[in-house]
Amino acid sequence: MPSIKLQSSDGKIFEVDVEIAKQSVTIKTTLEDLGMGDEGDDDPVPLPNVNAAILKKVIQWCTHHKDDPPPPEDFILTANYLDIKGWLDVTCKTVANMIKGKTPEEIRKTFNIKNDFTEEEEAYVRKENQWCEEK
Repeated sequence: MPSIKLQSSDGKIFEVDVEIAKQSVTIKTTLEDLGMGDEGDDDPVPLPNVNAAILKKVIQWCTHHKDDPPPPEDFILTANYLDIKGWLDVTCKTVANMIKGKTPEEIRKTFNIKNDFTEEEEAYVRKENQWCEEK
């Protein structure tokens, strides 16, 4: 597999598989901006805000998670776009099960959603949807 070199803020060079490095959108964008493709390059990609100790941990994490499946929302969007009803049903059911029985705050945490409602807006939504609360 092609690899690239990443240079930490303290000058240490790490050789990393391109696909592992591209898990970072910042690195992926930097590669595109520098005109580096999937074939790799001999020039190191500078990461001025990341020291060697942290970069080593980041590379370990990305390597460990390289084969993780995409998030459920990606599956849903793809199933919908490709119009595969069975797959769409299964992916939606999976997300529904991830939500079932959780408080709004737990759901926000699960899906990394920022609560941008004011207290008044939240109270209004609770009142409007009171009928669907389990008793």
